[in-house]
Amino acid sequence: MTEARGSAGQNGTAHARYAPGTPCWVSLMVHGLTATQDFYHELFGWEFQPGPHQLGTYMTALIDGREVAVIGQLPPDRHLPVAWTPYLASDDVDVTAETVRLCGGTIGVGPLDAADAGRLAIGSDPSGAVFGIWQAAARPGTDISGVPGTPAWNELLTYDTASITKFYETVFGYEEEAEVSADFDYVSLLVAGRPVAGIHGMGTALPRDRGPHWKTYFEVADADAALALVTGLGGHVVGPVRDSAHGRVATVTDPEGARFALIEGPR
Repeated sequence: MTEARGSAGQNGTAHARYAPGTPCWVSLMVHGLTATQDFYHELFGWEFQPGPHQLGTYMTALIDGREVAVIGQLPPDRHLPVAWTPYLASDDVDVTAETVRLCGGTIGVGPLDAADAGRLAIGSDPSGAVFGIWQAAARPGTDISGVPGTPAWNELLTYDTASITKFYETVFGYEEEAEVSADFDYVSLLVAGRPVAGIHGMGTALPRDRGPHWKTYFEVADADAALALVTGLGGHVVGPVRDSAHGRVATVTDPEGARFALIEGPR
């Protein structure tokens, strides 16, 4: 991780529109919807309201009444990996989905309408990492950032940046900024000169049971306290908390195994 969105004060930063390519939304599909709501309510203080209903059983997570994420119920017969999925903004999801296919990726869901909320597709890059595409209508995406409990950064963990960066640049029009380091393979993806996401090449250190995947970082006020809360609520700590140039960071899973990161920004 190189450039997480910084805190924007006590009230956070409101979002009315996301430029194409910018991570704008995160969703999670789970087997136990009620238990998962309880976990994230205790961890992040999320409140929940039903919907959107167009695509199945979903609950929208809120902070101070503003939309942060969506958690949905997997059908009983669907034994899919439980994972947070970031959605990248698009002005035309149909065109973006076709570009994904032309560049060697796949589209597994959509494009389809989510009533008046927007239009979406879910696909994967050539390495198999899953992501969503969101064309906003009534719902631009996550309403707020910069306060505890909100998404702070999204990062692709893959084998190496060289083999996959071109795909995302072509599909979403990113500029790239490589980390200058002999032993750290990292590229920041930029929109209008601003880092919005990252690609971390991990080589053989990439977990074999996971493969290439996107990871969402959520902001917390106290990383150590949040870690203790995760384990107390039935989640797991994947690695010890570490200090970075952007704050204290740790990777964890929820009780169903969905992996995500916690970040406490510098004080």
